[in-house]
Amino acid sequence: MNSSRKLARWLGTLAVLLFTATLIQAQGIILPRPCDAPGPRCAPPEWQRPLRVKSIRLQTKITDQAAVTHVEQVFVNESPYTLEGTYFFPLPDGVSISEFAMWDGDKRLVGEFRAREEARRIYDSIVRARRDPALLEYAGKNLFQASVFPIGPHSEKKIELTYSQVLTGDAGTVGYRYPLGTGWRANGFINDVPRPVPMPGPRPIPRPMPPIREGDERDASRMPPQPRPNVGVVAGEIEIVSRIALKGIYSPSHDVEVKRKGERRARITFETRATSGQPDLQLFYTLSEQEFGASLLTHREPGKDGYFMLLLAPKAELDEKAISAKEIVFVLDTSGSMADDGKIEKARAALRFGVNALNARDRFNIVSFAGEEHLLSERLLNADAAGKKQALEFIERLKATGGTNINDALLAAFNQLAGKQLPASERPQMVVLLTDGQPTVGVTSANKIMGNAKEANRSNARLFTFGVGYDINTLLLDGLAGEGRGAVTYIEPKEDIELKVSSFFAKVNHPVLSDLKLDWGGSETELLYPRALPDLFHGSQLVLVGRYRPKGDFRLTLTGKVAGRERRFVYDDLKFPETQRDHEFLAHLWAMRRVGHLLDQIRLNGENKELRDEIVALGTRYGIVTPYTSALVLEPGMQVGQSMPMPPPGNPRRATSADAAINGRTMSETVNIAGAPGIGGGISGEAAVKASKQKAEMERSDKVVINPSTNDALRQVAGKTFYLRDGVWTDSEFKAEAKLPEVNLKFASEEYFKLINQTPKLADFFALGQRVTVVWQGKVYRVVE
Repeated sequence: MNSSRKLARWLGTLAVLLFTATLIQAQGIILPRPCDAPGPRCAPPEWQRPLRVKSIRLQTKITDQAAVTHVEQVFVNESPYTLEGTYFFPLPDGVSISEFAMWDGDKRLVGEFRAREEARRIYDSIVRARRDPALLEYAGKNLFQASVFPIGPHSEKKIELTYSQVLTGDAGTVGYRYPLGTGWRANGFINDVPRPVPMPGPRPIPRPMPPIREGDERDASRMPPQPRPNVGVVAGEIEIVSRIALKGIYSPSHDVEVKRKGERRARITFETRATSGQPDLQLFYTLSEQEFGASLLTHREPGKDGYFMLLLAPKAELDEKAISAKEIVFVLDTSGSMADDGKIEKARAALRFGVNALNARDRFNIVSFAGEEHLLSERLLNADAAGKKQALEFIERLKATGGTNINDALLAAFNQLAGKQLPASERPQMVVLLTDGQPTVGVTSANKIMGNAKEANRSNARLFTFGVGYDINTLLLDGLAGEGRGAVTYIEPKEDIELKVSSFFAKVNHPVLSDLKLDWGGSETELLYPRALPDLFHGSQLVLVGRYRPKGDFRLTLTGKVAGRERRFVYDDLKFPETQRDHEFLAHLWAMRRVGHLLDQIRLNGENKELRDEIVALGTRYGIVTPYTSALVLEPGMQVGQSMPMPPPGNPRRATSADAAINGRTMSETVNIAGAPGIGGGISGEAAVKASKQKAEMERSDKVVINPSTNDALRQVAGKTFYLRDGVWTDSEFKAEAKLPEVNLKFASEEYFKLINQTPKLADFFALGQRVTVVWQGKVYRVVE
């Protein structure tokens, strides 16, 4: 084979490597050495695919702002051959490799590092040869390469790589990123089973599997298995050690567990199964010696709205003097329905936990209610040993019988906190209501109960509501919690009452700052969520998102009550910049909270066209699934502009944003869903509970939800949402009537690659396919075949 044919074959094989490399979104991949027939170090063509990745584990230690990341990957050779492979790992910019090891007994193989320019040249060649835009996700990445041998048949091979980097910080906020999501669009998943993502235009024809003939050494047991469910595990541990005190620690991408070790050390862990669309791991932490640390992340494209996230967190060490003594009244439903499924026993256990967790300086009472209310005591008790003993004996006597009188129970609770013992301003006050039914005794009108509770709550106590099961009035519980500046929690039949309520008590047991107020120093901010600032508790943090208009540096002032005394905190190192292209997730996060707020307004006050249209617009632009919008998907054979048939009577189909887009009308003009369960007409039942939980999760969301790629017509890339329309991946921000300047490019042309070299960000969008329309920096870029 001449050198040009060898080069062409190697580029084609490397392209296959990169195209199939991300079976669990791994960065490191091993490609077996290609050959035409089995040999001592190679496999036949049917086995020349990348080795399956069993797991990825990363360990990172950040000392001040110097991060050392150790990556461990386990590969599986499922073939019956001993293989030699080539290991590739795309690295972030600005890193230094300090160690590479391939473990085979005591042997260690050292790899070579390719410069960015050479890696880019290889990738451009691959894209041209394969006409596979998904490979563009690797464009510009630094590439580490090493030989791996031997890889025994039906065996595992562990690879370890260590690299270091200096993290950047701005105004006391430091960010760390690990690129878990690189290359995921090369393959798609449904229920974690890999399958090709349909791309417009011609595709390479798969090579047929050679038939098995009698006497052939490739018997069935030696043939490659069919694609199987992906069971890869991605796990990580990050340790932070800092000379400056750590305050807020936040990840917008992953559910992480944070364990503090004093003020200057923290351990962050996560573990997840690999899924399609898995985002890069992002972590931010705040360095501050103030009692309450504040950090500000911003994102703004020129000429557009700016988005920000303010993170407020108290110091990690528990200072008993800074903990406010609180007054709390537990209100427990003991109606007859609580006897079902052992609910009363679980509720008693949760209540015991809440009482035992009280601080000695706290004051409390218990109100049990069925047809009428019963009080533990005529006045608040001290949470000392004697008070707790009296409460625990009262809890043991609670039985489930009678109706549900929510109104009188709440009035009795608020009367306990009406300033009879101590002025309301000196202690944080809370009422916790747990019920499994709708009001059936006394006042039963939800509006009247909410009005009575508002009037009785003269001390401005926080009201937290828990709804157990589906036979509850969600509008009542939502309204009570919203008016009482608390929160609502729903416990579905299969969920554990004791676990959920106990977790809540553990969270609110140590209030450190109440009655929060923010003064933005004249800066122009709008549409901030949460609308009412919650109290801060030890071990918690406030994530506030909103929009801004640029003003540069400004002074932020935080006021609140610490141990009953008003305190003031000033932050003068923050700024709202004109342009900040990092932190693209902020726009999506703001949109999710905005949609949650709009859904709440509809649930409490009823629908109107403006609210519906805004939900549809936000859901379509950001790919957010709501009761009013699902993914913009055309049914098989449908074209934009073609009418979609209405569902037959008795078999309603939920309207989607596709309906509106196809017919050129608003949601309200296509299908009237004002009576959709849990929205306009749903008050109780499973659908209503799930709808309320959905909007509550959106309202307090602090994670960007990536739309699962079970939908082949929707993709979310670098903060943008794209829909597949007439075979073109189209930016949701594209509006033909805007008449922006257009740049037309032929896929894989010289101009195409020149533009990607000049503006690498476009590679993320162009990686969607051979036909793409994207709005970027005031222009429309159209990629055509």
